[in-house]
Amino acid sequence: MSDLRTSLLALALWATALALVFLPAFAVPVSAGLIVVAVTIVVLRRRGGHGLIVLALLCCAAAGSAVAGAQPQRDLVGANDGHVVEVLADVTSSASIGTDGRLWFDAQTVEIGPPGRQQRVSAPVRVGIDPIEGADLGAQMRVTGQAKRTDAGERAALVVFGTHAEVARPASGIFAVAATTRADFIDRATRLPEPGAGLLPGLAVGDTRAVSADLNAAMLASGLSHLTAVSGANCMIVVAAVFWLVSLTGGGRGLRVVLSLVALSAFVVLVTPEPSVVRASVMAALAMLTVLLGRPSAGLAMLSLAVCGLLITDPWLAATPGFALSAAATAALLVLSRPLLRGLGRWMPTPLAVALSVPLAAQVVCGPIVALFSDQQSIVGVVANLLAAPAAPIATVIGLLACLSAPLPMLADLFAAAAWLPAAWIEMTATVTAALPGATVPVVAGPLAALIVGVLSAAVTVVLAGPPSPRLRYGSLLVVVVALALAAGRMLLTGPLAPMTAPGEWSIAACDVGQGDAVLVRSGERTALIDTGPDPAALQECLTTTAVSHIDLLVLTHFDLDHVGGTSAVFGRVGTVLHGPPAEAEDERLLRQLASDGARLVEGAVGVHGALGEAQWRVLWPEPDSAAFPAGNDASVVIEIGGGAVPRMLMLGDLSAAPQRRLLAGGRIAPGYAVVKVSHHGSRDQEPGLYEQARAPVAVIGVGEDNDYGHPTPATLQLLEATGSRVLRTDVNGLILLGERSDRIAVWTEKEEG
Repeated sequence: MSDLRTSLLALALWATALALVFLPAFAVPVSAGLIVVAVTIVVLRRRGGHGLIVLALLCCAAAGSAVAGAQPQRDLVGANDGHVVEVLADVTSSASIGTDGRLWFDAQTVEIGPPGRQQRVSAPVRVGIDPIEGADLGAQMRVTGQAKRTDAGERAALVVFGTHAEVARPASGIFAVAATTRADFIDRATRLPEPGAGLLPGLAVGDTRAVSADLNAAMLASGLSHLTAVSGANCMIVVAAVFWLVSLTGGGRGLRVVLSLVALSAFVVLVTPEPSVVRASVMAALAMLTVLLGRPSAGLAMLSLAVCGLLITDPWLAATPGFALSAAATAALLVLSRPLLRGLGRWMPTPLAVALSVPLAAQVVCGPIVALFSDQQSIVGVVANLLAAPAAPIATVIGLLACLSAPLPMLADLFAAAAWLPAAWIEMTATVTAALPGATVPVVAGPLAALIVGVLSAAVTVVLAGPPSPRLRYGSLLVVVVALALAAGRMLLTGPLAPMTAPGEWSIAACDVGQGDAVLVRSGERTALIDTGPDPAALQECLTTTAVSHIDLLVLTHFDLDHVGGTSAVFGRVGTVLHGPPAEAEDERLLRQLASDGARLVEGAVGVHGALGEAQWRVLWPEPDSAAFPAGNDASVVIEIGGGAVPRMLMLGDLSAAPQRRLLAGGRIAPGYAVVKVSHHGSRDQEPGLYEQARAPVAVIGVGEDNDYGHPTPATLQLLEATGSRVLRTDVNGLILLGERSDRIAVWTEKEEG
C-alpha cells in the first residue's frame, strides 16, 4: 500500500475516531452502517480498486466498536459525578506535579463508589492527590476524594480530586525495577546545581516532577517543551544502540530485531507509556518488523499504520493533544523537511539550512494544533530549537546511560555530571528566549485561531519551499508580509509605545490578568501592587502598559495561584512584601525567593500600616493568630489606601461572607470609600452589609473570560447595583485605570462595555 493511501486511511480513521469519542451514542449505528457499506462494496464491485475504501470503512467500524464497547463501563464510572468516592485503581502513566500542587496520574479503575460500597468496573480515570511516594506505573492506589465527570472526548471518564491516598499494592516486577531506577536517577540528578538539574530527568526519561513552574512556562514559551516528552528520537536512539551492539557481537538480523524489540519494550516501561511514547514505539516496532521480513517500507506508511493500529485499539487517543502533536511532527519531518531544506538552501549555507529545516517543519505543522488548546504561540520556537538541537541528544543519551547505570554509583554519577552541562544549556536557552520581547503571541484558543495559524503556516511553507507557481508564491508572500506588519505593530504598541496607549494620570490600575487579581496603586513616584494574578506574562504586559518598572510595596493577600502565580514577573524589583499567612512549603519558598532578591518581608495583620508616597495604607484583616480563620481565602490581607491623589480604596482579597461579617462588626469599615475591589472575583459568598457600609461609587472585579466558576454571580452584581456601585470588570473592560479628578472618579477602560 502506498504512502499516500495509508496516509488517507489514517486521516479517515482519525476523523471518525474523533467524532465518535465526542458522540459515543452514535458508535453502534455508525459501526453497523460502515460494515454494511463495506460488505455492499465487496459484493457489488468485484473488480479491484476499492480495497482502500473497504479497509478504511472496516477500520472506522472497528474504532466505533471499541468506543461502543467501552461506553457502558465509562458511564458506570461517570455516574459518580459530584460524589465523594473511594477508588481502587492501577496506575497506568507517569505522575507529574500540576499547577495546583497535586500529583496527577492516569489510572485504570478496579473498584469505585461511595466509601465502603464500591463496585468493580474498568474505565480510565485521572487522579490528583497530595504528593506521595509509590504512585508509580504498575502500582495500585486507593484514593478517597471528590469525583467530577469529564467532558465527552476526554480520555479519562472521571477526575478524582483526592483528599486521602495510600498505596494499596506497590509496583512489582519490571515496574518496580523501573520505578526504583527512575527514582535513583532523579535523586542523583537533582543533587547537581541549577540550572539544568531539574530538567535532566525530563530530557532523559520524561519525568518532569523536578521541573519548576517557571521553567515549565519558559519551555512552553520557547517551544522546547517537546524535549521533556519522550518521543520517536528517544526510541530511535535505543533501537539503534541495540542494533549496533548486537551487530558488533556478530548477531544476525533476526536476533538484532528481537533484542531491539525487548529493549524498546523495557524503555517504554522505564519512561511510562505516554501517548507520544506509544506512537513512537509502535512505529519503531513496525519498522523493525519490515526489516525482519526483508521488506523495508517508507516512513510515512509506517507512521500511518502505527496511527491506525493505535486508534483502533484506543480511539480516545484521537482527542489527545500529545498524540496529535507527536504524529503531526513526525509526518512534518517526513514530508516537509526536504522541500524546506531545498528552499532554505537557496538563501543560506547548507549546514544552517539542514539545522533550520527540521524545527521549522515541525513548527509549521504543529502550530495549528497548538492553537486549538493553547492561548499562546511561540515566535522564538525555531531559533530556540536551533540553539538547543546540539545539546538535546547529548543530554538525552548520557542521561539515559546515567539512569541505567544506577547499580554502579560512581559510573552513574559520572554520566549524570556529563549530562548536566547540555541540560543546563537547554534550560538557559529556554529561559533567555522566553524572556525576549515578543517571544509569544497570545491567541484565543479554538478552531478560529487554528485556522489563522494554519493559513500563516502554509504561507510560510510556500514562501520558503518556493513552488513553481508565481501566483501562489506572491499570494503567500503577501500573507506573510501582512502578518509581520501586524505583529510588528502589536510589538510596538505593547512594548516601547505601550505607555502612550493609556492615559498617564491614573492612580489605580486593575490589570487584566485573566481569572485572578492584580491591582496597581500609584502615589507620586511610589507604586504598590496588590496580588500578581496567575500569569507572569499577563502581569508584565500590564506593567509595561502602565510604565511601572519598580514595585515599592507588593501585597500578596494570600497564596492561591490566581493571586501569586505571576510573582516571578517582579522578582528583583520589589522593595517591601506585605503578605498573608503562608500555608504550604511552596508559599515559604516564594517568600524566600523574594527576600533573596532584596525585598523586606512583613506579615500582614490588623494594625500594620505605612505610607506610599503621599498616600496612607493600613491593614484591616486578618486578626493576629486567628484560629477561626486559618491561612487561605478567609485570612486574605484586606487593605485600605487613600490620600495623595489616590481615591480611598478598599481591597477585600478573597474573603468569604463569615470573615466579612467579622470585619464589619469590628468597626473597621467606615463609609466614604471611592473604590472597592470586590472579594473573590464576585463570588456569591458575600456579606451585603459590608458593601452597604462601604457604598463605593466604583466596584472593581478581577475576573477571567469564560471562567468555570460563574464569576461574577448575578446575586453579587445585583448587590453592587443596589448599593449604587458602578461595576467594572477586567473580563469585559480589560485594563481599568482610575484617577481622582476634583470631586469625582475618572475612569478609563481598555475595552468598551458591550
